[in-house]
Formats: sequence, C-alpha cells, structure tokens
Amino acid sequence: MELSSDELIEMSRINVLTGDTIESVSQIVIYPSKHYMTDPKSYTEVFRTIQQDLEKQVGRFRSQGKLLEAQRIEQRVNHDLEMIQEVGYVNGIENYSRYFDKRSPGDPPYTLFDYFKESMERFYPNNSQDFLLFIDESHMTIPQIRGMYNGDRSRKQTLIDFGFRLPSALDNRPLMFDEFLRRIPQTIYVSATPDEWELMRAHGSASIIPSASEGSQPDPWIKTDDGNSGIVEQLVRPTGLVDPIISVRSMKGQIDDLIREIQKRILRKERILVTTLTKRMAEDLADYLKKLNIKVQYLHADVLTLDRTDRLASLRRGEFDVIVGVNLLREGLDLPEVSLVAILDADKEGFLRSRTSLIQTMGRAARHIKGEVILYADTMTQSIEKAIAEVTRRRDIQLMYNKKHHITPQSIEKPIRSALIDSSKTKKPQETVFDILGMPEEKFDSLTPKDKKLLLKRLCVEMGKASRDLNFEHAAQIRDTIAKIS
Repeated sequence: MELSSDELIEMSRINVLTGDTIESVSQIVIYPSKHYMTDPKSYTEVFRTIQQDLEKQVGRFRSQGKLLEAQRIEQRVNHDLEMIQEVGYVNGIENYSRYFDKRSPGDPPYTLFDYFKESMERFYPNNSQDFLLFIDESHMTIPQIRGMYNGDRSRKQTLIDFGFRLPSALDNRPLMFDEFLRRIPQTIYVSATPDEWELMRAHGSASIIPSASEGSQPDPWIKTDDGNSGIVEQLVRPTGLVDPIISVRSMKGQIDDLIREIQKRILRKERILVTTLTKRMAEDLADYLKKLNIKVQYLHADVLTLDRTDRLASLRRGEFDVIVGVNLLREGLDLPEVSLVAILDADKEGFLRSRTSLIQTMGRAARHIKGEVILYADTMTQSIEKAIAEVTRRRDIQLMYNKKHHITPQSIEKPIRSALIDSSKTKKPQETVFDILGMPEEKFDSLTPKDKKLLLKRLCVEMGKASRDLNFEHAAQIRDTIAKIS
C-alpha cells in the first residue's frame, strides 16, 4: 500500500523477494490483528468512568493499609489507559469490556447467543422459529458450562484482591448457568451417556419408564419410545458392529492376567488400551510392561496435546501395541485396531469409575469386530452393574437388528492421519539425565538463570524418581550435579 500523508494512493501485490509489482488491486480485505475494537470517540467518557473506579479502589486499599496494592493498581490502570489512548489496544483490554460495552456492574456479557438472536430478528423478522443449538458430549459439556462462572470469578477475585485488576474485571466473565439457560433456544443434547439433568430436561414432566432387553437389568434412565419422550436413541450401527463382550475378573493377580491377555492380542496384531486410576500408576505399569519387551506408551494430562495425537496414531500404525492411560481414553477416541480395553481397579467408586466413565471407556472397544472389555474388580459396585446392563442392552439391540436384516458385522476401516507437525524435524533431541551429568562444569556456568532453574527442576524430579526406585547411586550423582549448578 502506497500512502501519501493520510491518503491511500495505490494498492498492489508485489514479489516480496524482488519488490516487483505483480498486479494492482482496487480493493483488499485486511483483518485486525486483535478483535477487541471500539470507537475512539467514546474514550473520554470511558476513561472518566475507569478513573473514578480506580480512585475508589485506591482509596479502599489505602484505608485497609494495603499501600503496595494501591500503588500496583494505580500504576497498572494508568499504564493500560495510556496504551489504549496511544495504540487503541493493551494486553488484557477485555477486562475493561464493561466500560466499552456500557454495561452496568453485574450485567452479563454479550455472547454469540445475542448475535444469533439479533441476526434472526434482523434478517428473518417474520420467522417464529429460533436457531437450533447442538451440545455435543453433553454429559461433559453441561458440567463445564455450569462451573465456568465460579472458576473464572475465583481466579479474578485473587487478581483484584492483590491490586492487579479493578473489580470491573469480574464483569468480563462467562455466563452464569441460569443466564445460559435463558439464552439457549431449542436444544439437542448429544451423548452416549446422558446425565440425569439432560434426560429430565428432554423428558419434561413425563414419568420415567424403565426399559431393558430380555436378560439384562433395566436402566431407570432409558425411556421407551412413547411418542412424547423428547429422547431419541441412535444405537444401531450400519457396520453391524456390536458392543464389546464384558467380563469381570478378580483383582488378585490382575497384572499377570492382563499381560497374558495383551500377549494374545499382540499375536493377532491387535491393539490394547489399559486404564488406571492415577498418572503414577500409568507410568509405573508402562515401565513394567517395557521391561517385558512389550511395546507400550502411557497417556495422561501431562503429555502435550500434539504428543497425545502422535502416540494414538503410532498405536494405530503398530509402532507399539499398548497404551496405558488415566482419563483420556474416553470420548472422541476412534481406534478401530483396539480389540481389548482393560479397566484396572474397576470397583473403586468415583469419577473415573462412575457409570458414565465406565460406559465411555468400554465404548473404545466397540470399533473392533472382536472387541472385549475386562473389568478387574473384587466387588460389583452399582456403577459396574449399571454400566454392564446398559452396554449389554445396546449389544442385544444391535444383534437383533443384524439378525433381522442379515447383516454381518465388519470392522471399521479408517485412514491414519499424518501428524500435524513432524516432530522429528521440529524438535531437537532432548538431552538425557546422563548427558547432563557428563557436562563439564563450565557448561553450567554459561546457562541463563531461567535455563538453570528449569534444569534444576528437572534434575530434582529425576533424583526423586531414582530414590523411589532405590537407585541411590544414580540419585547421589544427580544430587552432586545439582550442587554444582547451584
């Protein structure tokens, strides 16, 4: 773009290497680098209101003897206002959104729901229908929406108490759950394991009708199709695949039994998922299986998101045969090669072993024609009984459908996606602890304070792990290296 003072003279596309003009253009779309924008004409009124709130907050801190907090908030807000005035933006400008939106304290923020509603009224004024909202995996999404407001408020209140933000920052927030419910239109909740709240909301005031196939326990939350339930079941798979066979085995000797089952699947070139209760258990079990020459990886929340995707793709390609995880082997995982899901400590009632969690985890074996689930438990908890009853009910429905329509089940054939990022090209090989222990002392002296801090943290973790493994000689080596760096 060629400018003369405040006037745009010409626009053209150029070769960035040579600077040669490729073509002249009459119009071009330029998107803002930040999406927080407001009219500069409103700055005067907005700044006056912010300054008034700042004076109140500074006075409140000083009256409580919190001089540091008073100085901090005064410096912070004045700096932010100066940046907004000069460049129209500052990091954290969203915390001043209440002023720019001209909202009163406590008013809910504007959301996409408001945009959709205004758009419907503007473009379809004579249409009585509202837009349609789908909430996917509603058994997980609804609790997250319900908890958003309190989680956000707790974090922001700490910033306010210590003078990092004005109280108005609380109004840059998610919707409260009741505000969310008032805004949502006709809604479809999508879930393989809907919770009581979604079922009751869909079912309205109608009574709950138990339903079960012959030979299975009734599930009190499954409704028969009475034409007015508001609930639609989509259980039949066009591939004919049925839900997995479930067996419950004693926890005594569960690891030895698991290893035997793993070896059977490896011989058939099938994959295995194993779920544990803790990250530590997942890592320890993975280490134990590696010592038995089983190709295994662990998967939990500490594993980076892109690494999780790569590990799952590696499992499908057969680069290893087993993944040991905690709570990530549930919704959204589509692994057709997995024929066995093993759930350790299945009778430990709690979030990870609830009816919903068990059904979701069992479903990971439903993509394979020989899918099987093994629950290791000494007690038949209510969650186990309900989960088995529901999976058995769904299995029976599919078997009846297959028989009626002469369908032979077929495993899913799904292409393996290539990695989003080639980690072999983008990641430098990480130095092992043994590499670090062999470094000359002058190498440590050349480290930046930040690198030293990260290195010390890593070595402390490794030293603790070596001590727990009773490898005291290695732990002593790490201790001496920590002393050198410190």
